[in-house]
Amino acid sequence: MPSLLSNRLTKWALGPVAALVDQRISRHTAGLRGEITELRRKQHGVSMLLDRTGRGQHRMPTPEQIDTLVREVRAVTDAGERARRNVTVAYRNVVALEALGVGRMAGGTSNVCGKLATVPLLARPQGEEHGAPGGLDVLEIGTLHGLFAAALMRMLHRTGIEATLTIVDPLAGSQLQPGTSDYEEPTGTPVREDVVRANLALGGGRPGTGARIRQGFSEDPKVRAEVSDRKYGVIVVDGDHSFEGVRADLEWVELIAAPGGVVVLDDYGDGRWPGVKEALDKHLAGGDSRLTMVGRVATSAFLRAR
Repeated sequence: MPSLLSNRLTKWALGPVAALVDQRISRHTAGLRGEITELRRKQHGVSMLLDRTGRGQHRMPTPEQIDTLVREVRAVTDAGERARRNVTVAYRNVVALEALGVGRMAGGTSNVCGKLATVPLLARPQGEEHGAPGGLDVLEIGTLHGLFAAALMRMLHRTGIEATLTIVDPLAGSQLQPGTSDYEEPTGTPVREDVVRANLALGGGRPGTGARIRQGFSEDPKVRAEVSDRKYGVIVVDGDHSFEGVRADLEWVELIAAPGGVVVLDDYGDGRWPGVKEALDKHLAGGDSRLTMVGRVATSAFLRAR
């Protein structure tokens, strides 16, 4: 009996306190729900800008991915704190150009930003014999929609390098790659010269000059003859990803890379394209190549020509 009375008395005494706690919990819960709703609303806009819809690859890297990328750029370039600056600026360019341009940049965020951040830190202006002082001849083998080339021109220009761009690509209306015959372009944008030129206009560059675009395959002798009229200080190899295609492009690169030039081989070590790594490793194993491996950032290999 005393315990029963005590229990009732306790409940009666604590009733107001319990009610107050319940009210505060209810208000706090309602507040949290409101905050979550607001965060979701804001996140929706960010997702529309950066998710994979209409792009194929999202542009939402984690802090850990960016830190890893910065470490890799530093290791390849010995750039110190400039590595983080370049990675950050590269990411901003990727987001801006894909938002304003037509189509997309091919590849994941780390690989795309890694190339854009690293090339300007390795590139050496070629001098008057290859154009204007501080100039650089750039060759891109395989461009898709031209947005990466536009971003690369911006990254080079911001470091004081005036680059002249040459592009070789079939521009056949869709991306041509072994094993992708039934591939549906996520952007719905055709791979054509008019699309490439529209995107290159976003990249700035040297006043009064435009990119030289040669439609065709890089192994075509006529294409090679036309484009081999100069030595290139930067060559981005992102064409045929088969073993045979990469080997053929590397053999051509041996002939047209300027002394000290930078060669970028895309998708090196990417498990989806084993022929890329196999071709480069075999090419370098021959012992008579002008190319020396500088290092790897994400899934791109960087080489220097002697």
